[in-house]
Amino acid sequence: MVIKVYIASSSGSTAIKKQQQDVLGFLEANKIEFEEKDIAANEENRKWMRENVPEDSRPASGNPLPPRLFNDSRYLGDYEAFFEARENNAVYAFLGLTAPPGSKEAEALAKQQA
Repeated sequence: MVIKVYIASSSGSTAIKKQQQDVLGFLEANKIEFEEKDIAANEENRKWMRENVPEDSRPASGNPLPPRLFNDSRYLGDYEAFFEARENNAVYAFLGLTAPPGSKEAEALAKQQA
C-alpha cells in the first residue's frame, strides 16, 4: 500500500501551498512513506487524479484541486478530510494504515477495545 499525495508544485494559491506543505510535513515528521505526485509538472498525474476523485468529492464547478490523498488507487480525501482525521488522532485509520505502537492513535484504539 502506497500513500500518494497529489500536489501542484506551481500553484498560484497560497492556501493550496500551505495545505500541501502541511500534509507533506506531517507525513515526513511521522515517517509515513508516501509518493508525491505533481499534477503541475506531469499531465498523466493530473489526468489520473481528476479521473479518480469520486463524483461526490468533486467541487460543484471546476476540477478537484490538490492536495488529494490516495492509498494506491483508493481515494482517501482532500485536505479538509486529512485535517479532520489529524484533529481526531485518526490519521493512520484515514490513510488505511496500522497506527504504530505508542502513537496517540494506537493508544486511543487500545482504550476503545478494552
